[in-house]
Amino acid sequence: MIEINSLAKSFATKKGIIQAVTDVSMTAHDGQITGLLGPNGAGKTTTMRLLYGLLRPSHGSVRVDGMDIQDDKVEVRRRLGVLPDTRGLYPRLTARENIAYFAELNGLGPKDYEPELERLIQNLEMSDFVDRRCEGFSQGQRTKTAIARSVIHRPQNIVLDEPTNGLDVMTTRGLRRFLLNCKAEGRCIVLSTHIMQEVAALCDHVVVIAKGSVMAKGSPEHLKQLTQQESLEDAFVQLIGSEEGLML
Repeated sequence: MIEINSLAKSFATKKGIIQAVTDVSMTAHDGQITGLLGPNGAGKTTTMRLLYGLLRPSHGSVRVDGMDIQDDKVEVRRRLGVLPDTRGLYPRLTARENIAYFAELNGLGPKDYEPELERLIQNLEMSDFVDRRCEGFSQGQRTKTAIARSVIHRPQNIVLDEPTNGLDVMTTRGLRRFLLNCKAEGRCIVLSTHIMQEVAALCDHVVVIAKGSVMAKGSPEHLKQLTQQESLEDAFVQLIGSEEGLML
């Protein structure tokens, strides 16, 4: 489980202080996919970077399985599988070598990670490129490799920043199946996106962010009922257009 409490982050620039995240509180439960939904510039990526410890918050806290990430970063990161907004593969290594390297960074030996690696290759449909160097990979191949790398140590909590950005329809469908399988295993998944179809297809719970603050939270159906809209897209537009926001 991931708990975020009153999270805020500001940056000092030459033009003054920029408040990227103002007030974000949310809980992502095991066995659920929680969507972080917002327009570009809403603070989603900054929130995600705070969540997995890349940035230190100006205020507030993040707890993963009951542990504060600032108190025990090493143990918390072992419990997290993170797909950042930049995929960051080593181009001279094969997909298999990239994944194995990160398994070993997490303290696993070949006997520990090889069965899981083979399972990921099958589940993410990577067999046709897993032994090729990553240089020249398509967007979908890079994303699949980065996801496999992030979960090779079988973390309980998975954090994904815009995982389907730029993917074709078939790759997107395969990724959805993979995430639903992870949910069925009882894992906690946080998914940042601005694509309504992803939220409707995957998310049990949605947190709507705009201007660095939470505007609403609840299931997709609850958000539609709250705004009296028939589509999630219309509900989303109404929520982020509200001056004060609505809370469930």
